Amino acid sequence: MKYVFILIVCLLAFYDSSTGQTGSIRGSVYSENVPLPFVNVLIKGSTIGSTTNENGAFIIENLDVGSYTLVISYLSYQTKEVPVKVSAKESNSLKIELERSAALLGEVVISSSLKPMSKKESAVPVDVYTPKFFKSNPTPSVYEAMQTVNGVRPQINCAVCNTGDIHINGLEGPYTMVLIDGMPIVSGLSTVYGLSGIPQSLIERVEIVKGPASTLYGSEAVGGLINVITKKPNNAAIFSGDVFGTSWGEVNTDLATKLKVGKKATALFGVNYFKFDQIIDNNDDNFTDLALQDRVSVFNKWNFQRKDNKIFSLAVRYVYEDRWGGELDWEPKYRGGTEKYGESIYTNRWELFGTYQLPVKERMLLSFSVNRHDQNSVYGDTWYIADQRIGFGQLTWNKDLGERHDLLLGTAVRYTYYDDNTPATASADSLNIENAPSHTYLPGIFIQDDIKFNQQNKLLLGMRYDYNTVHGNIFTPRINYKWTSKNEKNTLRVGFGTGYRVANVFTEDHAALTGAREVVFLEDLNPETSWNGNINYVKNIYSKNDWILNIDASVFYTYFNNAIFPDYDTDPNKIIYSNLAGYAVSNGVALNLDFSYDQWKMIIGGTLMEVYTMEDEEKSVQPLTENFTGTWTIGYTFPGTDLNIDYTGNLYSPMVLPVLGPEDPRPEKSSWFSIQNLQITKPVGKFELYGGVKNLLNWTPWKNLDEPIIARAFDPFDQNVQFDADGNAIASEGNPNALTFDPSYIYAPNQGIRGFLGIRFAIQ
Repeated sequence: MKYVFILIVCLLAFYDSSTGQTGSIRGSVYSENVPLPFVNVLIKGSTIGSTTNENGAFIIENLDVGSYTLVISYLSYQTKEVPVKVSAKESNSLKIELERSAALLGEVVISSSLKPMSKKESAVPVDVYTPKFFKSNPTPSVYEAMQTVNGVRPQINCAVCNTGDIHINGLEGPYTMVLIDGMPIVSGLSTVYGLSGIPQSLIERVEIVKGPASTLYGSEAVGGLINVITKKPNNAAIFSGDVFGTSWGEVNTDLATKLKVGKKATALFGVNYFKFDQIIDNNDDNFTDLALQDRVSVFNKWNFQRKDNKIFSLAVRYVYEDRWGGELDWEPKYRGGTEKYGESIYTNRWELFGTYQLPVKERMLLSFSVNRHDQNSVYGDTWYIADQRIGFGQLTWNKDLGERHDLLLGTAVRYTYYDDNTPATASADSLNIENAPSHTYLPGIFIQDDIKFNQQNKLLLGMRYDYNTVHGNIFTPRINYKWTSKNEKNTLRVGFGTGYRVANVFTEDHAALTGAREVVFLEDLNPETSWNGNINYVKNIYSKNDWILNIDASVFYTYFNNAIFPDYDTDPNKIIYSNLAGYAVSNGVALNLDFSYDQWKMIIGGTLMEVYTMEDEEKSVQPLTENFTGTWTIGYTFPGTDLNIDYTGNLYSPMVLPVLGPEDPRPEKSSWFSIQNLQITKPVGKFELYGGVKNLLNWTPWKNLDEPIIARAFDPFDQNVQFDADGNAIASEGNPNALTFDPSYIYAPNQGIRGFLGIRFAIQ
């Protein structure tokens, strides 16, 4: 018994000495050979861990001998698990490589160089927004979704039919190019009418470039571009849906499904249906506050599997919309007559576009698109019938010339056919197919060299030559430089480029079609040209407390020659178009703050700018352009509940408004205004329920105004207006301010506060 006791004591002593031995784990965390600071490194299943220092190094000490699993997590990177053994004899030393998260689609962009590349590697600053960002304030279209993007503003152009366009850095809608999958198909007529038909459920991401991009994209990309990237069928859910309605009676439905066809084809089908049929007149002017809309958009995209993973995709989209606004008792039987005033718009549009990678060793892509837009519109008794057809083809060759040079060569041709019943095509009686329709050919070639000197310095050089069959030769060069610090916390981008735009007034300025003013051309309009310079600085701050702050600041300056501005002031009954004899300038500064911490996510931005013209040494501020805009998206997820709350909004400074002369009682400037929204989201199984309130402050353009925003809404055909020999309205007993009917005094949505409720689901 004594020997047994001695043996037990010896075994216990040995056990104690062995279990008392400890070791440590040392290592470093990298990404693409760059150390990552403040990365979380934890022992799986415990609270024991460490955080990497500024050099990416970490140490975990006093660990019992044995086997463990490290969990390495870092915002914007894929979480990684690494098995490791701890020994008492030596300290482990690991080198761990993290990969950027594939789920964060904004990490890859194509708009800056016509090829997929890391956003941080792009010499051109690109803003990227994923569907998660837009879900914080659900809207039925891409057009409305832009209201919470800094420096981008959806502009309402008509108080009756509520059509609009998108401004970037204060520049009017025609200066913004809208692309779908890189194809310039949202232009001309669809600049005004086609933006509403892009369903959000099919969007993978939206890329925004502020500043001219004509070197790669040609005409219209003067102020910037918005590239809507649709989902790849392979990445989409088998079936998904998003349905929501508002207390105003709006109903929006997005449905999408993915099908595998054979062994080599995958198809994505989507449909968006928007319906609003409630006649609402909260401002008591006998006109609809919001135009009634019945819109359907059908989308189908195919991806074909090919040898060596070469690309072949094909997509088609069809949009139909019936929209009208006007006097409350207007009916379709009054369309085009003078008994009741209404603005009735029938939009019929189809698009076909795709990309095919040639079966050669080099990376050569053939991109193509065709579309047709039929417009049948009536503004009171003024008819606007238009037919637009656009064909586009582009061949690019991407050649990697070693470690330093990445060359892109391309050639493109664009054919535009446009005809309408306005003086723009010679006769105002009907479509002028045999008289003077507009046929325009725009062939061009471009070259770009992406030069990488080292990990910190990159230079992008580009040049484009186009030949317009109306305006002749056009050159658009650009140069961009990017510097990045070794720790990737600081990035500086400097760019200079030119742009040009060939204007088609009647597809761009809705005010020219309302019937309220006469359109006057002083001369044949020459293409606008612009010179732009911008400086962009990005600072990433990583805290030891696990919060991350991204600071993105920009300074921009754009100078225009031959600028085309509509003159509303010389004659209140006319819109006078001409090339500016002087010059125009858009300049300003922008700041974006992107903050993440624990359950908090905030994106706050502001842009301070000035847009003006100089002619005969006289400076004029551009109408309908704010000097300051602010936007915010603030989200918080309650721990343990998956309940999420989003607070979004914008703030705009006063802007000059198009009044009808000095006697117009309506203010010449708008007031400060803000539209704010609140949303609560809760996952329930495979569903996601959401609801909230839009326009919390119940702000509308007519709020606090003594006069209605539509001048002489009671006399829309000017039957009781007296005119002088030159056609100018004169004061009379029933019209002391010499006004005419005018719905162009509008700058923001006319909807007040409203609730909304929706449901989303996705079957993977």
